[in-house]
Amino acid sequence: MSIFGDIWSKITGHAQAASGAGMPSAGSTPVSMSDVTASSSSTAPAAVDVEAIMTDLETKSGHKSNWHESIVDMMSLLGMDNSLAQRKALATELGYTGSMNDSATMNVWLHKEVMKQMAANGGKVPASMLD
Repeated sequence: MSIFGDIWSKITGHAQAASGAGMPSAGSTPVSMSDVTASSSSTAPAAVDVEAIMTDLETKSGHKSNWHESIVDMMSLLGMDNSLAQRKALATELGYTGSMNDSATMNVWLHKEVMKQMAANGGKVPASMLD
């Protein structure tokens, strides 16, 4: 899985856990992939509220985080490796063309690009994080 795919999976996983969606109740019949495909094509999925999920993760962590602006803090709250090597790999994956030796500039670009990608994949992201 791609690094962005892992980020998105963790966000949507928290959304499903919070809503109970996708988790069968005791005694329920297992859902087949054809059922999932059929139901997803007939109903539009609700937008995943990225800000609410990240704020909840920050609250549960017990410490203040700057995830609104920091890709490092965002990845940390999601329980991901936020090392420079991992961020460089994410930058390559998302098409960053700047210097990876300027990690501050790269990190700002990464945060904005991750937010844009989440919005493009059905995430509800505050407009201020998309600029």
